[in-house]
Amino acid sequence: MDAPAQPAPADADVPAEHEVPEDLVLAGEFPAATREQWRGLLAGVLRKAGREDLPEHPEDALRRTVATGVSVAPLYTAEDAGDLPSAAGVPGLPPFVRGARAGAAGETAAGGADTDVPAGWDVRQRHADPDVAATREAIAADLENGVSSLWLVLGEGAVPVQSLGDVLADVYLDLAPVTVQGGLLAAEAFLSLIEGRDDVAPGGSLGLDPIGVQAATGEEQDLSGLADVARRASAHTGLRTVVVDGTVFADAGGGAVEELGCSLAAGAAYLRALTDAGLTVDEAFGQLEFRYSATADQFTTIAALRAARRLWDRVGELSGASADVRGQRQHAVTSSVMTTRRDPWVNMLRTTVACFAAGVGGADVVTVQPFDAALGLPDAFSRRIARNTQSLLVEEGSLARVLDPAGGSWYVESLTEELAQAAWAWFTEIERAGGIVRALADGLVRDRLAAAWEERRKRLAKRSDAITGVSEFPNLTEKLPQRKPAAEVLPTGPGGLPRVRAAQDFEELRDAADSAASRPRVYLATIGPEARHTARASFAANLFQAGGLETPAADGAAGLADAGTTVACICGTDKDYAASAAALAAELRAAGATSVWLAGKPSLDVDGVDGYVYAGCDALQVLRAAHEQLGVTA
Repeated sequence: MDAPAQPAPADADVPAEHEVPEDLVLAGEFPAATREQWRGLLAGVLRKAGREDLPEHPEDALRRTVATGVSVAPLYTAEDAGDLPSAAGVPGLPPFVRGARAGAAGETAAGGADTDVPAGWDVRQRHADPDVAATREAIAADLENGVSSLWLVLGEGAVPVQSLGDVLADVYLDLAPVTVQGGLLAAEAFLSLIEGRDDVAPGGSLGLDPIGVQAATGEEQDLSGLADVARRASAHTGLRTVVVDGTVFADAGGGAVEELGCSLAAGAAYLRALTDAGLTVDEAFGQLEFRYSATADQFTTIAALRAARRLWDRVGELSGASADVRGQRQHAVTSSVMTTRRDPWVNMLRTTVACFAAGVGGADVVTVQPFDAALGLPDAFSRRIARNTQSLLVEEGSLARVLDPAGGSWYVESLTEELAQAAWAWFTEIERAGGIVRALADGLVRDRLAAAWEERRKRLAKRSDAITGVSEFPNLTEKLPQRKPAAEVLPTGPGGLPRVRAAQDFEELRDAADSAASRPRVYLATIGPEARHTARASFAANLFQAGGLETPAADGAAGLADAGTTVACICGTDKDYAASAAALAAELRAAGATSVWLAGKPSLDVDGVDGYVYAGCDALQVLRAAHEQLGVTA
């Protein structure tokens, strides 16, 4: 056996090409790329795709709207962020962009004893089942399996107010913070339950939000009694009186800018009411908690939560509040707007992304809505998935171990700044109109939310905002889980804000198709071999099925009679269309078709075709027309 090679002595001569440089530079052997080079390459790709009318900066052609007046570009560099990361400060200090607390290490979510492992955020589960025994059982399961605080909805159709004591009979209130929702009656019931006790865990809330009630019902509420309740609540450390619920405005169709601006205006109104009744500014700040929606647009959610803290700190600074009370306490709830009734299992993916964004964005409290929330009251399985989503991100994903993980990202810092500026402009517009109460009564808020929702609906209709399982990849054979009906979060009134969901228009069409005596169909008349027509046939099938329409397919017009329909769609290539689409349209009409669509753009201009389906078309308009042609009624 050969002797092992001996290492060369330290002073041995090493060829220059094998010498290790003292500083290793990532991709240092490649010439530095410039933004202008990238723009040139991008412009070339866009021109090949048929875009000739390019803006001065080609990336502007790829901008995507994420909120009113705010869009994001496909590329961000240091020049986009400027000095924003340094202006964001550090966690736990004004302006609190990077978090209201210095960190989770050394404290539990409920403010308990020191630990060696960061506790992360407060995992809060919502309960609204009027069955007291079922709610008690659900609460016990939650607290035993990772939930750290409770959110109880009290009132008609939800947990009975008079049963609050029974519901919480087995709960250690010194360990699990409790937030109630249900107005003054709910607050009084909880205060009566804990009055005289000094062992109530901090972090709970009485959940009063009269401005949110006004937004939902259209009826102006009295704010004068808040201070008296706040004084009673102050006997319990860390118990807050008011929840500034921004989700009311998000659920009415508002985007991140509208939600932030309205919540700031509501917060300012509550500060005035509390200080006018004798509380100090610092005491008033300590009585407020903010609730925001977290969506599957993760970066917008992250930036919105960071912007919200910055904006509230500015309100505090202008109000004369001390720095140690200006850190906004945030409760993030996965969005109801993004939740679907159809293919509800996909909601698990949406809520996971939203929960991730809420954690990264620095929310103090997070609630993941069960995947079946749009169908009614959740069952044990869906509640388990909701709480496990958070447990996995905190415990297995170690998401809470890093302070402000998005900090320093050129994209996130730039988006945070844009959202903050746009939301502040909306907030000041509300203030100039006389405040949120007046703006709600006068319709200013309603009109702004309606405009934001209309813009969103256009993107949803064209599927540029795709909804998996609904507007894209629908499953016509799905069996939806059955759930008990759930009470409304807030009572609605004729003058109140609407409640919307992104999927509602497509789901209405699905419901109409499902209620038909037999499943309505659109026949796909294909041209040529499968390799040529499959792309457009698959596209057309996906689109028509989003309206609940079956899509049998066969070559040419021969299968129309067997399909049992009078509406057809021709699918093939542009070359095939030029050769035979007009003739096929005539054959389909001779075979009994009363309407003929074509999978392709209108520029193809094929004789005998009534309409076109293509990427970027108004899918809702197409589906409504197809329903009308097939005699489907809602």
